[in-house]
Amino acid sequence: MEIVKYVLMAIDAIVCVALIILVLKQNKGESGASGTIVGASANNFYEKNKGKTTEGRMKFATIVLMIIFAILTLALNIISVV
Repeated sequence: MEIVKYVLMAIDAIVCVALIILVLKQNKGESGASGTIVGASANNFYEKNKGKTTEGRMKFATIVLMIIFAILTLALNIISVV
């Protein structure tokens, strides 16, 4: 059981570092006050195809890594109690 615990800890650490790097590489999504003044339309081509861009893929990868990180952390907690 100790081997599984150490393997999960290593995978958790790798996912954690990858998640930190991915979050730091992302751009700030909101344009603040200038977006409010100018007005951002949600019906433009970019907004409809945002998932196909690099930014959209990075956002999706971030969500997936967050879920994996949460599951691994919970599994480590359960294993360490047993």
